[in-house]
Amino acid sequence: MDLFDNLAKAAKDFFVEGDDPSAPAKASKGPAQPLQPLPAQAPQQLPVAPGPGTFALNQPAAVTQPEQRHLDHIATLLAGDGKDFVAYTKMVKSMAASGLAGPVLYQTAFHAFAAVTGLDAATLLTTGEQLEQKLVADRNKVLERHQEKMGELKIANAQPSTIVQLTGQEQRLQAELAELTKQLEAKSQQLQATQQQLVAERQKAQASLASYELANASAAADLKAHRQAAQSFLLGVK
Repeated sequence: MDLFDNLAKAAKDFFVEGDDPSAPAKASKGPAQPLQPLPAQAPQQLPVAPGPGTFALNQPAAVTQPEQRHLDHIATLLAGDGKDFVAYTKMVKSMAASGLAGPVLYQTAFHAFAAVTGLDAATLLTTGEQLEQKLVADRNKVLERHQEKMGELKIANAQPSTIVQLTGQEQRLQAELAELTKQLEAKSQQLQATQQQLVAERQKAQASLASYELANASAAADLKAHRQAAQSFLLGVK
């Protein structure tokens, strides 16, 4: 009895929350057929091509939780009229909280859902496939905008993104830095040549001064010796 009470409460909570009271419920097209368990399908993954400049950037920390704005966007994207696969999955989750699981859970939820919406299994699964395709199409649009933002894709007459503008500024600064580095290397070579020439000129000047000092000292000594000799011999002064 507790199980049936929980199921009734789950169904009641679902329809009170998800259905429009003003909309008349469609009559069921006869007893619903039991559903076979559906095989699990992996979500489609689209490759994301690396863009220019990504090799030079540190990879961000792994994202473990989606941002609320993205959750809100997905919720808005999947919002329907209460008669599609999303509404059915809400009923499944509601009944799962009551203790059901496996095929019984999905079949019981479908019977209750079909009794209110009048949808058969094939139509219900078709709405689920359409929603999956809707997610894929939205993801492709987001990836295209991301590629445009990263500069991997150019759209005519579109305002460049901040990343594209910063990438251009980075490239200009790198070119200017390369030119300045080239000029700095040239100036460094000029400085080295000037310093070498300066050392050589200083050595030359020092050698010239030393040579002059030798010549001057030799002449002074010779002159002094002759002057002293002349003074001694000519004036008798010792």
